[in-house]
Amino acid sequence: MPRSLVLALVFLLLGAGAASARGDAPVCAASCKAAPAGSGALLVLSGHGWGHGVGMSQYGAYGYAQHGWTYQQIVTHYFAGTTLGPAPVSRVRVLLADRKKSLTVASDADFTVKDGAGTVHPVSAGSYPFGPGLRIPTADAATPAPLPGPLTFTASPAAPLQLGGKPYRGSFQVDVVNRKLRAIDIVGLEQYLYGVVPSEMPYTWAAEALEAQAVAARSYALSNRAVAAPFDLYSDTRSQVYLGIAHERPSTNAAVDATAGQVLLYGGQVAHTYFFSTSGGRTANAADIWTSGTSLPYLVAVPDPYDSISPYHDWGPVPFTGAALAKAFRVPGGVTDAQTTLNASGRVSTLSLLGPQGQVDVPAGTVRTKLKLRSTWFDVGVLSLSRPLPAAPVEFGGAVQLSGVARGIAGVALEQRSAGSTWQAVGPVAPAADGTVAIPAKPTVTTDYRLATTTAAAAPVRIAVAPRIRFYADKTPDHLRGLVRPVLTGAPVAVQSQDAAGAWTTVATTTVDANGDFDATLQLATGTYRARIAATKGFVAGTTPPLSVVTARR
Repeated sequence: MPRSLVLALVFLLLGAGAASARGDAPVCAASCKAAPAGSGALLVLSGHGWGHGVGMSQYGAYGYAQHGWTYQQIVTHYFAGTTLGPAPVSRVRVLLADRKKSLTVASDADFTVKDGAGTVHPVSAGSYPFGPGLRIPTADAATPAPLPGPLTFTASPAAPLQLGGKPYRGSFQVDVVNRKLRAIDIVGLEQYLYGVVPSEMPYTWAAEALEAQAVAARSYALSNRAVAAPFDLYSDTRSQVYLGIAHERPSTNAAVDATAGQVLLYGGQVAHTYFFSTSGGRTANAADIWTSGTSLPYLVAVPDPYDSISPYHDWGPVPFTGAALAKAFRVPGGVTDAQTTLNASGRVSTLSLLGPQGQVDVPAGTVRTKLKLRSTWFDVGVLSLSRPLPAAPVEFGGAVQLSGVARGIAGVALEQRSAGSTWQAVGPVAPAADGTVAIPAKPTVTTDYRLATTTAAAAPVRIAVAPRIRFYADKTPDHLRGLVRPVLTGAPVAVQSQDAAGAWTTVATTTVDANGDFDATLQLATGTYRARIAATKGFVAGTTPPLSVVTARR
């Protein structure tokens, strides 16, 4: 006997209705994630952390600050071997808008615009929309005239410039590229950080955490400037989120000022200070996450014990049906199982999706993006249930062996449901060491079975049950008698004969009496007969074994 059968279950599966009789509550409540019939295995992903995992965990930095660490200690912990030093530049160019049909520049005070020829024009306080023609209503012209680009807008000390209604520090450079407008904010590095730090970390956090964020953001900005572009940085997650003056806060401005001009250096160069939300307890080696990039000695895995304060320290379970995964990652024939390959940082490097037609390997980064997971540090649990093929109905009183997988998920139980009833718990499942389960089922009516936890349930398997119907041996030339179990009083029974082509034709009808017997009156002739009871009361149709009749010749 296979080991999976020997180690199958610690309970004896009873027939449908037994769980209800014991009053067991359903394991998977109505609000749980239940896979629909035909959707294949249920894969449940649970993990740790939020983000790529490389560099500084922001929640971890907050935790260290709560435990008395200084910002210097925090940043040099996450970026091992780096030292603090002076920033090599003091001004950056930030792309605010690109490929726009129109822009609106405004200010609450008078400002100026310098055209591409170097002429400076005064502009009165107000809001000015314009298109690629660069027609700006300047105070020194009676009517708006096209100005030669690029244009540089400079605010007065009284009020900042606004782009699209949002105020920013610095000056705006606007040029035309392929008949579309591009706007770049030319701003001091520290003033840029005023708009970055509160956009990347909650401004209410401890001062030392905000100061660590300021150093990391300053270093990141200078080490990840755009190459061969007319700007240094994007204003979104392609660089860092920069939301301008409206998002500034006194606490984060103070953190920028307290660390003014300081960056992390390694080998005399500004370090690539990546940061992210939550590590899950340990950061990752850059080489394990970005295999195409250069391995940097300061981007290595370090312990992150205080990251546990994060609400994203652990996440999941997140269920996915085998059918959904097969569609997302083009796995022919569906997904029946999954395995993970881990890298040295303990994160998943490859998710292998297994199906009846083979295996598809998917990089963990692709999995995270397509499934919208918080990180690549996750485990995969599998729940699936199937029955042996061919899937013929079980005769009343008979049994069937269900098989399946319950791996990587705790608290798995078997549930059952007959027609018109709700899901009921049968008992806990004890899988074999390889996660397989083998379940002997003896349903008394057509019954659905599924493996479930309190939060998720696999696709159900339906075991059809047919009544047991047999002929008695005491046939007569004009009667065929038999029995039906269970007793289905009043159920119609058709006696059928088989023609030379193999087709069955009804030759007599009767009903089941109160004892579970039937008696059909007909004139028997040489041939093959059977009795058939139609689907009824939770049963599929059932038939007797064929009966051969040979009549005497006269």
